[in-house]
Amino acid sequence: MNQLTTINKIYFIGIGGIGMSALARYFLAKGVTVSGYDKTVTTLTSTLEKEGIAIHYEENLSLAPKDIDVVVYTPAIPANHAELVYYQSNNYTVVKRSDILQWITQNSFNICIAGTHGKTTVTSMTAHILRHSGYGCNAFLGGIAANYNTNFWSHERNVVVVEADEYDRSFLKLVPDVAVITSMDPDHLDIYGTPEAVTDAFVEFSQKLKPGGCLVSKYGMKRSAELTAAHQYHYDYQNSLADVKAVNLQVVQGAYCFDVQFNNFMVSDVMLPMGGLHNIENAIAAITVAKYLGIEDEKIRAAIADFKGVKRRFEYIVNQPGQVLIDYYAHHPEELRALITGVRSLFANKKMVLVFQPHLFSRTNDLAKEFAESLDLADQVILLPIYPARELPMEGVTSYSILDKMQIADKAVLEKEAMLAWMEVNKPDLVVMAGAGDIDVLVQQVKNILAS
Repeated sequence: MNQLTTINKIYFIGIGGIGMSALARYFLAKGVTVSGYDKTVTTLTSTLEKEGIAIHYEENLSLAPKDIDVVVYTPAIPANHAELVYYQSNNYTVVKRSDILQWITQNSFNICIAGTHGKTTVTSMTAHILRHSGYGCNAFLGGIAANYNTNFWSHERNVVVVEADEYDRSFLKLVPDVAVITSMDPDHLDIYGTPEAVTDAFVEFSQKLKPGGCLVSKYGMKRSAELTAAHQYHYDYQNSLADVKAVNLQVVQGAYCFDVQFNNFMVSDVMLPMGGLHNIENAIAAITVAKYLGIEDEKIRAAIADFKGVKRRFEYIVNQPGQVLIDYYAHHPEELRALITGVRSLFANKKMVLVFQPHLFSRTNDLAKEFAESLDLADQVILLPIYPARELPMEGVTSYSILDKMQIADKAVLEKEAMLAWMEVNKPDLVVMAGAGDIDVLVQQVKNILAS
């Protein structure tokens, strides 16, 4: 039975989440009545309201609709949330976001892209190539694709490109025809407990591939030998041992130009108009999927050249002589390392001031040493207080847990207002703002300060 055919009215608890909002847009496109709750008004929730979705921002049972076929919640919602408890206690069909994705993908050709970092950009690039080339796909993205200003689109072709989220083991409900694994670094240890359990889950995800499926994975990951498939490609930025890699790399007017070399053929003259050496690697993964699907080289080249990136993934807020401001949704040490390295490759002669907002007390506690090592690659670091998201404070865990382990001299922990005041006085030439919390609301303020 296809559960989707019985849904006429659906309600989302936590509708402002990037994955939840994509699903809300999916049902809206199908003509279903969609409504939702979130705790704060954001640019995304305001856009959803303009698209025709009723949203309220109080945890209030009188505002929660009672005539509903299915209630969807995100694991980020507390278990004692009044609306969630009400629906669960009154025999409503209440499911997680991952269950809905499972229902949507159970009868389609699925391209599922996983990884503790890199997956949003690879998913967006892959979906963009398929859309731009005319191949066609339905896309569920973990970020807002700048080309289309959305995280979801539909197509009559029964192909789904979906970001496969490892949080709460959600991606294990998917059954890929094509799977991509960008990374298996330790993360979400509040869920998994140990780094080994994280990699166990990724190995299990690879085993979800349908018979005859294709696996595209980053070269050199631990336990790569356990990742097997009928069709398999290992990719890397430049490692000569990888099946797919970049060669003949040049930087031309702020864009990367390179050839993508496969074991037995090449896609030449690829131009990627976005920063970050790690994004070359992300593009290689997306191009590998496109080649496996049989998309022509010329269409791949045209799509990559037209790719405008993902909001908050190495997004230039200001990029002009004498002033650069970059916004990046980073919450893991390896993401920060890739970000800083990428900025260095483009702006080698500028002093880099990095503003970082740690995300989650548990992640900060688990990875403080690794965060410190990555942040030491910048010239100057300003740490904001930890963004708690779904967590309560942990005793003894603050941004100083990272700062105290850093080796560079130019470092500080500042409250948001103090950071803005520092920007007023110093107005640095190169500012990188990174974090997965609410640091994005400060980006426009910093832009205005630097422009004044």
